Parts: sequence; C-alpha cells; structure tokens
Amino acid sequence: MTTPMPKTRLARATAAAACALAVLLTAACGSDATADGATDRPGGAHPGDASGFPVTVASGQLGATTDLTIEQEPQRIVSLSPSATETLWAVGAGDQVTAVDDQSDYPRGVPTTKLSGFQPNVEAILGYSPDLVVAADDTDGLVSDLRKAGVPVLLLPAPKTLPEAWSQMERLGAATGHVAEGAALAAHVKQSVDDAAAKAARAGARGLTYFHELDPSLYTVTGKTFIGQLYRRFGFTSIADASASGDDYPRLSPEYVVSADPDLVVLTDTGYGDVSVRNVGDRPGWADMSAVRGGHVIEVDPDISSRWGPRLADFADLLARQAQSLAPAAAR
Repeated sequence: MTTPMPKTRLARATAAAACALAVLLTAACGSDATADGATDRPGGAHPGDASGFPVTVASGQLGATTDLTIEQEPQRIVSLSPSATETLWAVGAGDQVTAVDDQSDYPRGVPTTKLSGFQPNVEAILGYSPDLVVAADDTDGLVSDLRKAGVPVLLLPAPKTLPEAWSQMERLGAATGHVAEGAALAAHVKQSVDDAAAKAARAGARGLTYFHELDPSLYTVTGKTFIGQLYRRFGFTSIADASASGDDYPRLSPEYVVSADPDLVVLTDTGYGDVSVRNVGDRPGWADMSAVRGGHVIEVDPDISSRWGPRLADFADLLARQAQSLAPAAAR
C-alpha cells in the first residue's frame, strides 16, 4: 500500500508549487532560459496563457529530449506505461484517463485494457480517441504514427537517474494541467527518499551488500541501474558490481552468489514457482549465507521495485528499515 503524502506537507508543497507557477505564468512573455540555457519551468514545461495551455514539455530521456506542445488540457489520455499510470493518478489526472495498458494495475480500478506498451497497436489506441498518449518507448514508430493521426505522445522512458524520475513526475503534471501537483509529488517522493536515506546513514549502514533477485535464474542489478542507484543512497552495494560481466543486469552463477555472501537478499520473483523467503534456504549453499541465517531475506512486490512512480517512497522506506536492522551486524 502506498504511503500517503502527509496532508500538511502536501499542502505546503502544493502551495509552494502553485506560487512558483503563478510567477512563471506572469513571466510567460519573457525569457524561459537560465544562464546555462536550461529551462526554469517545472519539468521543462512552458505554459501558455493563464489556463496553462498550450504547454510545451520535454518528451524523452533527459539529455535527449524533444519539445512536445499540447494545445489543450487533455481529457482522453491513454497511458501505455504502468509507472506513468500511477503518476497520473497521484497528480490528480485520473479522471482524464480513458484507457491504460494491460500491465497497469495500480491504483485499483484503473481502466485497464488489452493495449500493450511493448507491442503497441496504433489502430487499437486510436479506437479510444485519445488526445494524449503517454508511453515509455517509441516502439515501431509509435510516435510518428500517432502524430500523423494528430495525437501527441509524451515519452517518459525508464529513467537512468533519480532526478530523471522526479522530472518525469513534474512533466506529467504539467502535460495534464496539474503543474503544482506534479511539482509537489516530485518534491514529496524526493524528500521521502532523502529522509529514509538519512535514517540509514544515522544507523551506520554503509558498506552493506545486497543481491536483488529478478528471477530464479539469478538475474540481478548493478549499482549502475536506476534501482541500483536507489540502493546506493542507503549504503548498499550490489554483489554484481564485482562481477566481470560488464552487464548492468547480469546473470550470476549460484556459486558466485553463495561466495559473495550478501548481507541482504531481496526477492522480486516470488511469483515464479516456489520462490519464497521460506524456501531459499533449500538452495545449495544458501542455508549458510549470512542473509539467510540472520533473517535478512525479504520479498518485495516487483511492481514497487521496478516502477519509477510515487511508490518509490514505499521502497525507500523498506530499504531504510532493512539498513537500520542490519547496521548493528555491519558495525561488528
């Protein structure tokens, strides 16, 4: 269950964002650029008139974005990204969403369809008469095909950094007419991560190692990945960082995992067969691993650990608690 934003913090963040927006709108006829050429709009947004539209937002990965202009506040949004779907609801744009892809399952009651974000069918998407499509990838010319049909597409790919995730929340808020809410959400999730990381640091949790299991064949993540960066904020180092695979998502051998003896094991694949905290000790050599002996094998919903939306705050809280629990052992 997602940790709700405290009402007082939400009110302060929303008010601050609203004030910032008012200043931006007042200065809309002036220059948008800072001295280094970067935009000073929330999430790279350039609002038009007092209604906020048309608005221009950055579409794509930071560092390789293109400007997307949305003429009117969208009322028939199609989301092909589970992370974007969660964020749309978190910024208050849920009522503007008419359809989401088959992987979007949160929050409860989202209008899930058979649409695929991995193999998008343009004709099927257009069947929902969207005035904005949000997607994680430009698969098979999705953007150009929808553009030909007059439908803008906001690309929000899997982020490479935590700041990229905050930026996407801001951009999605701006694109849907919820600039203040998008800025407030980004600020809240960032602050939640910062606060949780501070708790881990105070506990002296630096130097801990982890194994983040993606599937039973022992695919994992390194510290170079987005989720790996989150672990690093809590003082955890992936055992895969020392492997010679050169892959950010390497497959480790059973012997490597056992010999690395991680302090923490995170299972995100408990939907596969009999994978569970209870059963990992039955794997060859695992019964003697520190994490198994010390009870530091945990199950995590893969949606929470793989999506870059508002529930990052939940995962951060979980990592903080694990770091605090492990810190005394690390000190010894």
